[in-house]
Amino acid sequence: MTTIALLASLAAFGYTVWYLILCVVAPWGRCRRCRGRRNHRTAIGTRRDCRRCDGTGRRVRIGRRLIEYVRAEYRAGQK
Repeated sequence: MTTIALLASLAAFGYTVWYLILCVVAPWGRCRRCRGRRNHRTAIGTRRDCRRCDGTGRRVRIGRRLIEYVRAEYRAGQK
């Protein structure tokens, strides 16, 4: 039982480290609303530019936002 819990925690830790490295190296990800297609279908069936990504198909990853928030709080505390 202990080995399963240890293995699960190591897998979660490894995924977290991988995601943080990905956020540092490639901060832009595909927009989840339009799936990177730059537009989406509305309720009446027409296509419009995605408002979340402004029609670019790319958005800043959530992890990158978190990194920038922590960095800003650390810098504010150093003053």
